[in-house]
Amino acid sequence: MKIRDARLRDLPTIVTVERASFSTPWSPAAFRSLFHRERVRFIVAEIERKVIGHAVLWYALDEAELADLAVSPESRGKGVARALVERLIEEVRDVGVRRIFLEVRESNIPALELYRGRGFREVGIRKDYYDHPGEDARVLQLDLEMET
Repeated sequence: MKIRDARLRDLPTIVTVERASFSTPWSPAAFRSLFHRERVRFIVAEIERKVIGHAVLWYALDEAELADLAVSPESRGKGVARALVERLIEEVRDVGVRRIFLEVRESNIPALELYRGRGFREVGIRKDYYDHPGEDARVLQLDLEMET
């Protein structure tokens, strides 16, 4: 598996993976707007030149938000999401980020286990954050200062 920066030509596959992963997926225009923006990390995981997952993180000063992470259904449970998260943590640590936040559906047990296993801890709940179906979000935080 290779992890690299997302490219415009990856967009159709990224959108396909996104739609297979979420009931309210990001639009192609939302992804397109991320290319070449400062303080945004937009990466993909690929095997044999086929994109199988992607992640988006943005940051300002010493805080970041893991805004989107998706893996194709056939590639789930194989460490792809963990590899994407690890790469993003490594990259933002190098630019001075000290805390990473994210929201995850309460019912998304595999994601919660992944993030908690990586050291993220719950710091809040956003009531009715998600639509289709309506659901609360768990707000998680990773304190990178605690890891050094």
